[in-house]
Amino acid sequence: MIARLKNIYEKEIINNLMSKLNYKNKHQVPKIKKIVLNMGLGADGSDGKKLKVCQDDLALITGQKPSVTKFKKSISNFKTRKGAGAGIKVTLRGVKMYEFLDRLVNIALPRIKDFRGLSPSGIDNFGNYSFGIKEHIIFPEVNFDKVDKIRGLDISIVTNSKAKNDTLELLKEFNFPLTTKKKN
Repeated sequence: MIARLKNIYEKEIINNLMSKLNYKNKHQVPKIKKIVLNMGLGADGSDGKKLKVCQDDLALITGQKPSVTKFKKSISNFKTRKGAGAGIKVTLRGVKMYEFLDRLVNIALPRIKDFRGLSPSGIDNFGNYSFGIKEHIIFPEVNFDKVDKIRGLDISIVTNSKAKNDTLELLKEFNFPLTTKKKN
């Protein structure tokens, strides 16, 4: 079954972006390649039970089992040990990516308290967009009563566009709630 957002991308967004960005070929239009979700755990990464709870929450959010990231070096000032759990991450592609993006834009982001929009300054020089969420409980899949601690989440949207403007137009077409810069 094809995801709703992918169907919209193929039928409407590609044509809209071709006219806005003056592209002749539909293969020049920017496209989302993958979405990476990362949850840093800090000191909780060494605790097996807390690590398991975070893995379960991220698996509910994404529909895919997260992998554990480990520290590469031991640093005494940060109380880290080589090989200990640092966090968890998930890389979404294909249908799961579009389904997650649909839930993120239409359900999760509007549930953020005092939400005024995402900053467009999160676009890097390679056309990727990254932003952070302070509370992972904005996703309806996570049961608020069973959460022991509210954790943050980093989301990176990797595109194949070469320019910041192309990525910005792509995100606008996907109805991302981006803020506009005010001129004084």
